[in-house]
Amino acid sequence: MTASPAPDTKPTPMMAQYLDIKAGYPDALLFYRMGDFYELFFDDAVAAAAALDITLTHRGKHLGEAVPMCGVPFHASESYLQRLIRAGFKVAICEQMEEPSEAKKRGSKAVVRRDVVRLVTAGTLSEDALLEARRNNFLASLSCLGTDKQPDWALAWLDMSTGEFFVCPTSPENLTALLARLAPGELLLPDNAVAAWRLVEDMSDPPSIGKIPAMESKAAIDVLMQEFGSDGVAALKETRSLCVAAGQALAYVRATQFDSTLCLRAPMSQQGDKLMGIDAASLANLEVLRTQSGETQGSLLAAIDLTVTAAGGRAMASRLAAPLAARPAIEARLDAVGFLSAETALRAAVRATLKALPDMARALTRLAMERGGPRDCLALGQGLIGAAQLAEKLATQNALPMALGEVAQALSGEADKVLVLAETLDCALVAQPPLLARDGGFVVDGYDAALDAARGLRDESRRVIAGLQNRYAEETGIKALKIKYNGVLGYHIDVPAAHGDTLMRPPFSDIFIHRQTLANAVRFSTQDLAELAGEISRAGETALALEGQIFERLRASILDLRTEIEMRAEALASLDVAAALAELAEQRNWHRPTLFDDTRFHIEAGRHPVVEAALRADANKPFIANDCALDGAHKASTPRLTLLTGPNMAGKSTFLRQNALLAILAQMGSFVPAARAEIGLVDRVFSRVGAADDLARGRSTFMVEMVETATILQQASPRSLVILDEIGRGTATFDGLSIAWACVEYLHDITGCRTLFATHYHELTALAARLDGLSNASMRVREHEGKLVFLHEVGKGAADRSYGIHVAELAGLPAQVTQRARHVLQQLEENDAATKADSVAALDGLPLFAEQVVAPKKTDALADALASLDPDRLSPREALDWLYRLQALSDKQD
Repeated sequence: MTASPAPDTKPTPMMAQYLDIKAGYPDALLFYRMGDFYELFFDDAVAAAAALDITLTHRGKHLGEAVPMCGVPFHASESYLQRLIRAGFKVAICEQMEEPSEAKKRGSKAVVRRDVVRLVTAGTLSEDALLEARRNNFLASLSCLGTDKQPDWALAWLDMSTGEFFVCPTSPENLTALLARLAPGELLLPDNAVAAWRLVEDMSDPPSIGKIPAMESKAAIDVLMQEFGSDGVAALKETRSLCVAAGQALAYVRATQFDSTLCLRAPMSQQGDKLMGIDAASLANLEVLRTQSGETQGSLLAAIDLTVTAAGGRAMASRLAAPLAARPAIEARLDAVGFLSAETALRAAVRATLKALPDMARALTRLAMERGGPRDCLALGQGLIGAAQLAEKLATQNALPMALGEVAQALSGEADKVLVLAETLDCALVAQPPLLARDGGFVVDGYDAALDAARGLRDESRRVIAGLQNRYAEETGIKALKIKYNGVLGYHIDVPAAHGDTLMRPPFSDIFIHRQTLANAVRFSTQDLAELAGEISRAGETALALEGQIFERLRASILDLRTEIEMRAEALASLDVAAALAELAEQRNWHRPTLFDDTRFHIEAGRHPVVEAALRADANKPFIANDCALDGAHKASTPRLTLLTGPNMAGKSTFLRQNALLAILAQMGSFVPAARAEIGLVDRVFSRVGAADDLARGRSTFMVEMVETATILQQASPRSLVILDEIGRGTATFDGLSIAWACVEYLHDITGCRTLFATHYHELTALAARLDGLSNASMRVREHEGKLVFLHEVGKGAADRSYGIHVAELAGLPAQVTQRARHVLQQLEENDAATKADSVAALDGLPLFAEQVVAPKKTDALADALASLDPDRLSPREALDWLYRLQALSDKQD
């Protein structure tokens, strides 16, 4: 921002006010209200004009230089705000706190009093225009207590638009996975949390970060107690890190929203061990919520989301990002899906009713924060009526599963009070109310006698004005005489310029008072018109004031039942998800998975949900289903690790991904695209699929691959499901083969988890002879008339070759290139045939991980040198060099 004025320069009163207010918000753009516009000045104007692509102008001078300025209309400010927030800015909203007429009472040069009423940031949005309807907008806050050796970290996150508030213990190892799942709009980090800053900044897609001062636990508890009382924070008091994380988030919301009433529920503790873990890389590799290009279309979420409400869409995304790890809770969700899948008529009726319902949670929040209007009241009334209808539908069913029984109970709690409120809202509001209460006209005629009387007086006065116009036209003989209204003169008489002199001369000059002369018209007033205008104005103001009072009474009635409304909103979202998953299962022939507490993973005729949906949509082609059998306990006929070989384009990656997605779908509580699925609960899913670099952080493709692989090897447990594709392909052949070989042995011998490992290193298939929990499988292909045909089927045994040149032909490489490649390949294979067998035999002599000793075996350099020596092939000069070399090695050993 431009520096403050020098002592010998005096800014204008308006600019002095602006600079004083701006000084309090140096890191935010200041929206300075001036009449019907928000104006921005100095560096704020330059930045905003560039981000919004609007004209940058100048207004006056400051310190001898022109002041840069731009502005946005007050009534269209939300669209501009949205663009600025998405561009990473914070915006301080500075409003006029009094009418200009009040300021003039203090003197002709007095400036209208202004002050900031709200700080808009990425994590504190509440308006519909600034939010995505089907996505939560979380504000997250991290507390970093403890020491580097024993960190005590916790993350709190809240959605100000829905009132949700959660807190969870975390760790440096799990933080990025948790952030990837939540995708917060804004993350608050204490300024002294150096390790956390490094972790977050190293993420491939970090959230917007806000630096805050570290908070003491006592201050955090005080903030939470003020908002929620002792009962609301009782569960957090015993854990300092949880209290600090939640207190930081709440304090930040208070600081940005100023005096607005918040609509947050007391923070609920969420335990990570009750959820399946999916780290950030796996979430991206599997394209669970978004594709790797950042689009929702093409992701697993887009493929399965058949919800019909915005709240249901948010709940679906939340469940998919954080599947459950406790079998009873998963079975409860599956029971609900199964029930609605079987009850076709009920499911159709439920979805039809849900489709017409509004977003109750966000409407309630706007009303609580005094940012809502008549439309929000009407929306809640419609939502409550719809909830009552759904409660009745569920009540007619026998033997509801537990999850649907809980929904029915939540939809019918305090039924009498809620029904009265719904009927009141329905009776009070017109079918299409305005957005804002200040616009009036939203209360139906006949609802309030005083309002009807004020409206009658206002409307009758308007009819009297119409009669007065006719009378004046007859008396003056000026048929073109009209009574009009504008914001400057109010009601006035308008006649063509040619008749102006007539009204200015007797006898009419005693009645008509001249007000204004224009090029084509002359304007007058009369005493009768002034009196009528006053009556209309007073009646209109009275009607608007009465409507404002009615709106406040309706808002208060809604907030009195806030808890009941929140329960219904949450229940409706859960019902929408269950009905959507049931619809999905019926439409696409998905089946209920069977869950176990062991480590089996048996899939019969499994299919990839996203690829299958794309095939059906584009060409109505069938998806080739495949079986998968893994068992971490290594039952006699079931491997814990399957090594998958075969050519590119044959479907290896699809097969790997589909099995990981089946585990995620099953544990989120969905049926799965398979004829049969028996799944032992998975604690974490890990995926290393595809190739991508991170050049902005100095990481090559191979480095990214190794970082992700390291995370898997360090964090996977025997209950995890790991899929790895082409480990080691980004470096030299022997380096890559060695790394892949060691990873396979480690996962088999040390981790013991269920693993699908796809590779082009055919040497690895020899491990099946020495690792009893490893089996080989391959993607089947067929050659027909010299062309390669992909069958997309998984068969037992290793592939005989990689068919890389065939794939190159399919890609369109020139025939001369592929012919030359075949010739080179033939020579390489002939020359390598003998040495390859020796290499594999040598590798087969390596000890397993379990047999390895801690210290590496000492090598005999002299013996190795002698073993590699062939005296018959040496020249005299080479023989002399070898003697000196052997002598040196002998001296070192001595």
